[in-house]
Amino acid sequence: MQKTIEGTTESGADNIPARCPVDHSAISQQKTPKFIEPVGVAIEYDEAANVWHIRSFEAARTILRSPNTKQAGFNAELIARIPGQQNTPILYQEGKVHQQQRKQTARFFTPKAVSDNYRQLMENLSDELVKKLKRKKEVDLSKLSMRLAVRVAGEIVGLTDSRIPGLDRRIEAFFEGGFDQGTGKLSEKIRAIWSQRKMFNFFYLDVKPAIEARKRNLKQDVISHLLEQKYSEVEILTECVTYGAAGMITTREFISVAAWHLLEQPELRQRYLAAPEEERYAILHEILRLEPIVGNLQRRATADITLKHNGEEITIPNNALINIHLHGSNSDEKVVGDYPRVICPGRDLQGDKVPEMLMSFGDGVHRCPGAYVAIQETDIFLSRLLALPTLRIKQKPRISWSDLVTGYEIRDFLIAVD
Repeated sequence: MQKTIEGTTESGADNIPARCPVDHSAISQQKTPKFIEPVGVAIEYDEAANVWHIRSFEAARTILRSPNTKQAGFNAELIARIPGQQNTPILYQEGKVHQQQRKQTARFFTPKAVSDNYRQLMENLSDELVKKLKRKKEVDLSKLSMRLAVRVAGEIVGLTDSRIPGLDRRIEAFFEGGFDQGTGKLSEKIRAIWSQRKMFNFFYLDVKPAIEARKRNLKQDVISHLLEQKYSEVEILTECVTYGAAGMITTREFISVAAWHLLEQPELRQRYLAAPEEERYAILHEILRLEPIVGNLQRRATADITLKHNGEEITIPNNALINIHLHGSNSDEKVVGDYPRVICPGRDLQGDKVPEMLMSFGDGVHRCPGAYVAIQETDIFLSRLLALPTLRIKQKPRISWSDLVTGYEIRDFLIAVD
């Protein structure tokens, strides 16, 4: 049994003739959703699964800002198996401990810090990658964007002292399938051994040498901060895995999907290239609204949560699992207006302090701390890449979906120049 609360108003059928007869929500430029979200289903309770599904922007924001929830997504089984942890990874922290850690690490992610400390790196790397494309004439953009994202996030985190090259491949290995076929104890054991092997490689080749270098000379990066906080090597490893997912994998996907849209829409591409930074960011935010990298955010209620919707109150009970659908929340016509699944920079967003990308970076205490890093990095790279006059798509990418981050993966995206 499912209980559904519609997203339409309660004004009745009298207003229907005044509405446009075209179903704007059916017109779509989206490329990445695994499922097409139902229209008008703002809040839905699946009794069989005991899950509340949220597709309303305001309801999603209320839940993410509520003190009566905790993280329930981003499968932490691999991290939980690592023994000897006294400090919970920041992604899973709650309450005062989380607030304190976010406050202490915020200095790495403010717009000023990102611009002052990492803009030159982003520009130099982008220039190198564009030169590589011009030299080779054809590249896989998904690999190019991964290299950029890993280098930038690695600098912020402190993963700069690897024993051998290949940090990008080792980070990517955490999110690949590999030995995921079959069931039973033997298959589970093989998967566990394979995961542990990847974790060991990452620790020995990348994390351990970074720790050793910073024990000799602390720097302004996350690993140095964790050492000052007396984190163990194992705890630093878990944080590096977390930042690997948040700061590298997701930015890589956004660069690819933004380039895809801009290459397929010549007028938008020209507008982007001619625009000042603020307008370019607005275009990127609108693409991100349409194509959120993470498709779902899950929370567990730690007390009753009351939502107000269409004049009625809905109570989500304590201990309920809540699934926030970002594609649905980002397409809420009450907020974004008509044509919610079309790229339209400069929308007249309805609501109090609604960000241009809506829920794509989350909200509340767990809002993505690296949001500005991702946007600045993407803009610096794409403003150079898209300026190449003969740049074109040679092969459209293959799309798959990651269960871990409930997001899309863009691969085999061939771009070329003459």
